[in-house]
Amino acid sequence: MRDIARKAGVGTATVDRVLNGRAPVRQRTAERVLAAADELNYHARRVIHRRVEAMSPQATLGFILQKEGKWFYRALAASIRSAAGAVAKLRASVEIRFVESLSPTVLADALLGMAERSDAVAMVSVDHPRISEAIAKCTDASVPVLAMLSQLDSPHIAGFVGVDGRKAGRTAGWFMTRAAGSRPEVGLLVGSHRYLGHEAQELGFRGYMREFAPDTRLHDSPIILDDAEVAYEATTELLTLNPGITGLYHCGGGATGVISALRELDRARSTFYICHGRSPATKQALLDGVVDVTIASPVDAIAQRVVDSMVLHLTGKGHEMSRTPLDFQLITAENL
Repeated sequence: MRDIARKAGVGTATVDRVLNGRAPVRQRTAERVLAAADELNYHARRVIHRRVEAMSPQATLGFILQKEGKWFYRALAASIRSAAGAVAKLRASVEIRFVESLSPTVLADALLGMAERSDAVAMVSVDHPRISEAIAKCTDASVPVLAMLSQLDSPHIAGFVGVDGRKAGRTAGWFMTRAAGSRPEVGLLVGSHRYLGHEAQELGFRGYMREFAPDTRLHDSPIILDDAEVAYEATTELLTLNPGITGLYHCGGGATGVISALRELDRARSTFYICHGRSPATKQALLDGVVDVTIASPVDAIAQRVVDSMVLHLTGKGHEMSRTPLDFQLITAENL
């Protein structure tokens, strides 16, 4: 105990109080004692760990994610729970709600309900005035709200965690101009323009094609609402009506529907397909040559940053939150 006290810069009585919980000790001091005990491999360091954890304030971190049936959101939920379980500054519990609808009313109600049970909330959501109104109410109630994956256009949003959609779209354009032929025809599939992330991806792609491949014919499809069945119907119609299409760029979810359509129409080899989001289905399609490039958000990095950002806000250090977009991943069959 004298060795720990010397290394931590405290008295042996302080070490005794931390170890045995005899009297209050400031958390920062207790953490120094814990660090010294770990470094010295003190035999009772696990007891000190429990004492320090008990001193940490409790907080509930709330998350609103999209459809639970999607592999991506289940993987994100698992990564969030893992990241929250490793938090040292707080005793963080996690509540996750999956929302099956893109309805702004449903999402706004989900946010307000989550805010009643949580100290901070992060959400994946379309952008809409109802959502902005709900975020303002949460902020008034001192519950910070962060946007995940897709930005939200609210002055009250506490931050955004995700990739740069415009840059991802321009990267898709770079691939497309090099792979879809000298005078390509390209089909464009968009999940929802209410997702600002999808809108940014589309704008980035169109901007790159306008600048570097101005003769490209771009064919729009109906909005596919991140739904695989809608995506299947939209892709089938798009390719049937436009047999000259040599490339598809897909902003949003529902990739399994596009993959099915490409297989059934026997267009996989003749159509360069770029999609977003990594999953077992897109992995298999990459191996089979149906998907050519996947632009993926880094699930573990997003979960870690959003949890870290929530903790910073709850400990009065929200200004230290990183505002830099995360790097997206480029996946082909050769780097799986």
